[in-house]
Amino acid sequence: MKDERLMQVLLAPIISEKSTRLAETAGQVVFRVAIDATKQEIARAVEKLFEVKVDHVQVLNVKGKRKRVGQRPGKRQDWRKAYVRLQSGQDIDFGGA
Repeated sequence: MKDERLMQVLLAPIISEKSTRLAETAGQVVFRVAIDATKQEIARAVEKLFEVKVDHVQVLNVKGKRKRVGQRPGKRQDWRKAYVRLQSGQDIDFGGA
């Protein structure tokens, strides 16, 4: 697999109350990933970028919300989220204070 593809798989970490709680209790980190990314690609990308060992990856597709702009109905884009469980003793720090 090419390094270019691995750099395009992870789009952004998701920092929320739920993801912070998961990181502390279950050793899981949450990422927004490319819509066509596979579990194997996500695991390799996390291992390469953050130099940690990945134990398990769970992926879910998030449906875009229906919105209105004035009189016109619209819809936000669908996106994909990955819950990455790290092996015990591994940790990713996103620069929290």
